[in-house]
Amino acid sequence: MRHLLSTKDLSREAAIEILDIAEDMADVQQREVKKLPTLRGKTVVNLFFEDSTRTRISFEAAAKRLSADVINFSAKGSSVSKGESLKDTAQTLAAIGADGVVIRHGASGAPAVLAASGWIDAGIINAGDGTHEHPTQALLDAFTIRRRLHPGASRGRGLDGVTVTIVGDILHSRVARSNVWLLSTLGASVHLVAPPTLVPVHTTAWPATIGYDLDAAIDAAPDVVMMLRIQAERMNAAFFPNSREYSRTWGLDDDRFRRLAPSSIVMHPGPMNRGLEISSAAADSAQSTVLEQVANGVSVRMAALYVLLSGEREVAR
Repeated sequence: MRHLLSTKDLSREAAIEILDIAEDMADVQQREVKKLPTLRGKTVVNLFFEDSTRTRISFEAAAKRLSADVINFSAKGSSVSKGESLKDTAQTLAAIGADGVVIRHGASGAPAVLAASGWIDAGIINAGDGTHEHPTQALLDAFTIRRRLHPGASRGRGLDGVTVTIVGDILHSRVARSNVWLLSTLGASVHLVAPPTLVPVHTTAWPATIGYDLDAAIDAAPDVVMMLRIQAERMNAAFFPNSREYSRTWGLDDDRFRRLAPSSIVMHPGPMNRGLEISSAAADSAQSTVLEQVANGVSVRMAALYVLLSGEREVAR
């Protein structure tokens, strides 16, 4: 695999292989020495044009545990804030010998432009682009679901027969888009629930069903309920009257949480708005995978970097 830009491009076999490699990486995290020499001599640049904590730290930890050299590049305070273009930045990174670039950008499609440009000969990983995709988040979500449902025997499996309900700000969520494609590729059934104003207009080609009633979705007893963050920073208009109404109608409050089956998993990509899209009781429960998702993110991103930069596997076209 040359780049990881979108889950839509991943075949079932490629996705399962990445998840299985992540299982190996997770085993490494249990050792006293958590490092592998796999990417020794390689340089990975975290190129973040948007603020991030979880994703950037996760990629940095993943690269360092594979013994790569890591350069963290933040647009704030850099030449980008002085008007430098993506092309100029990419050519600078090429000049210093970057082997892999992890890019988060506010413009949808920026990682694909970088990958196709010829400005830099490096593996590109999309760490979130606009409202388009966030493929490693979807991979770590799938990894977490697979481990929860098949503890100790998850290798080689897809998510056949698993029902996943994704709730909230679908319109602005790159996490939702990446999950819809990846989870369905792995065999899961995906149902989206949101206010009508927060559902994208063009979803006819999406492999998911769409509804507006969270109570009905809860009563359908899904295996997984994934709550999404309300992205106020991307909203330039009023998409719902107020936060109290949103929480009452589309939030996973204590009552809805109690109605979930004991085996149901509660997920959230973070950061959480407690009391808005999810209650503290749900977020902190034994059914919640929020902290597992953060921990699993390192293993999955190690797998992605390994596949892109080790040169030893051909996982996807």
